[in-house]
Amino acid sequence: MSKEQSIKPQTSSRRKFLTGAAAATAGAATLGFPMIAKGQAGPITMRWQSTWPTKDIFHEFALDFAKKVNDMTGGDLKIEVLPAGAVVPAFGLLEAVSKGTLDGGHGVMVYHYGKQNALALWGSSPCFGMDANQVLAWHKYGGGKELLQKVYSSIGANIVSFPYGPMWTQPLGWFKKPITKVADLKGLKFRTVGISIDLFTGMGAAVNALPGGEIVPAMDRGLLDAAEFNNASSDRLLGFPDVSKVCMLQSYHQNAEQFEIMFNKDKYNALPEKMRAIISNAVEAASQDMSWKAIDRYSQDYIELQTKDNVKFYKTPDAILKAQLDIYDNVVSKKSAENPLFKEILQSQIKFAERATKWEQDTVVNRRMAFDHYFGANAAAKKL
Repeated sequence: MSKEQSIKPQTSSRRKFLTGAAAATAGAATLGFPMIAKGQAGPITMRWQSTWPTKDIFHEFALDFAKKVNDMTGGDLKIEVLPAGAVVPAFGLLEAVSKGTLDGGHGVMVYHYGKQNALALWGSSPCFGMDANQVLAWHKYGGGKELLQKVYSSIGANIVSFPYGPMWTQPLGWFKKPITKVADLKGLKFRTVGISIDLFTGMGAAVNALPGGEIVPAMDRGLLDAAEFNNASSDRLLGFPDVSKVCMLQSYHQNAEQFEIMFNKDKYNALPEKMRAIISNAVEAASQDMSWKAIDRYSQDYIELQTKDNVKFYKTPDAILKAQLDIYDNVVSKKSAENPLFKEILQSQIKFAERATKWEQDTVVNRRMAFDHYFGANAAAKKL
């Protein structure tokens, strides 16, 4: 049983949600953060934690957001971001921010899967053909924002959440040899998180959920046979090429994920209205900037993984991708029957995705032809 699976969903009061958070309570006693007063003199300071190791580009994204807020407020609000484990473990971020042990944090909603499985629908799935920007469009304009508030209320989470930072499609994962058929996954000790636990379990893998910084050490010690994390830059920085030379590209298990910025609700509401407006706009600015930085860095690291680290990349076979869709349908049907809120979110996404993806498929030209024209056999770009 994974760490996330072992956490029973909480559906009662905030008090019950926060009970038993030993690590968070210890941190609170040590740090003793004061409440933020609207009339407070001098800069307001906030201590945050990300769910990422210092060396991961994801922690850099967290620092980028903090800097935007700090700069846009002229230093009136100063957010300090600590790496995963500085105050609480990565999977303990939600509880720590809700309790006030931390003022805020940077992570992904799928890390809270054990609290309320409906949170996985923000990107940890095929998303009915949507990409991550379309999921964020659904969140802002298609009812997702209101549904997310219902989800957090259902577990008594005392936070304000800002999904942001659309991620690119994540690889199937890192393996000892290429995966050519679904049967190749059977019995593999595999790392993933969220609803992907159910998906890969349905494909025959023996799943273990671990935060990013623990994956490579577990593979090195033989505790995992294979694993997925996220992208060329993170995977390279975290050391995946040291324990595997085979990476399978393309998957539906986390086709359209995004990051999450969260604040303790009491501390956020205590901020001046102008400062809250700055934060809201900084989220959107950071979201786009993260996308641009990711394109630059991921594409460079993708090259260096091949030329410097001798990694071989393979496309995940279509038969495996189709199996993922079929298994996912069974997983969400079961969870919808068990969790009315899960079903409500699912139906909202389907309604939005049907028109958004049709518009995209009908409107956006397939860029493969242009790529092949300029960089393929005839390499027209070299003649220009």
